Amino acid sequence: MKLTEQQWRERLSDEEFRVCRQKGTEYPGSGELLHTTSKGRYCCKCCGAHLFDSDTKFDAGCGWPSFFAQAAANNVVFQPDNSHGMERTEILCKHCDAHLGHVFEDGPAPTGQRFCVNSVSLTFENTP
Repeated sequence: MKLTEQQWRERLSDEEFRVCRQKGTEYPGSGELLHTTSKGRYCCKCCGAHLFDSDTKFDAGCGWPSFFAQAAANNVVFQPDNSHGMERTEILCKHCDAHLGHVFEDGPAPTGQRFCVNSVSLTFENTP
């Protein structure tokens, strides 16, 4: 979804814009989806793309919602991030380039990955 910066500002709250469009990070432990345990789908706040499923969510103890796999292959884009003096891999929504968070190689089986995602970059949809 290609919107201008002004269109994103009008569509998103200040915090959503800061995280999703300016690559910010919400404070650990502050996200409203951190402790969500209902069955459902986690979708991109900006474009609605289905990114993660509740059956891949786990408590990593890091302060952000964590998932061990994305919902569909290639729905999340990986990009090197060397900001703040660290070497990390940023994750972005493939459909609209929204910043989601980072992925680390310290997650559980079967993938060994931990997609560490800002709650504010997601919406949650309950499923039966």
